[in-house]
Amino acid sequence: MRNFIIASILLWPLALAPMATANTPPGNSAEQAELRDFLKKTISSADSFDDRFHAEVWLVDMSGRLARFIKKPKQRLKLLRAIHREATKAELKPDLVLALIEVESRFNEFAISSAGAQGLMQVMPFWKNEIGRPEDNLTNIDTNLSYGCRILQFYLKKEQGNWMNALARYNGSYGKYWYPERVMNAWRKRWFVRET
Repeated sequence: MRNFIIASILLWPLALAPMATANTPPGNSAEQAELRDFLKKTISSADSFDDRFHAEVWLVDMSGRLARFIKKPKQRLKLLRAIHREATKAELKPDLVLALIEVESRFNEFAISSAGAQGLMQVMPFWKNEIGRPEDNLTNIDTNLSYGCRILQFYLKKEQGNWMNALARYNGSYGKYWYPERVMNAWRKRWFVRET
């Protein structure tokens, strides 16, 4: 029993952040430079909801779905607004970003993977220096979402809208589909929103 407890304590950090996000193309420095330039140009802010009714419907719906991960309603609503804002700015579906966050960090803003990826979307810290923003805090929700959504947007454009390949690139498992399947399963099971 004692060995089981010790093993559980040692493995606990891995359970918090099961994905070791790469966020970078393996061995492709031209693509890395292209992504760095894209991040520099696109990290900024704006609001995302078209109208109050749309905001209320989406926030109430998603807040109920998020309750299993985050207990406090105000905390859920604040996070959902930030996710919707950053996903919309990056031309991503907010519900797919929610699925990615569930898989990456289970909504733990302080998650750190064994590879050093940080925050909700498990962004690798080297990007801060790459884009000339070393002071950025990747455990800050807004900062992490901005980086993560823009990185995913870049890969989605690179893959001409192919979500499976874009997600595999985001995770650093390009050519393998275990990670994209996990994200898509979470999306279908919990976050999918039918277009109206």
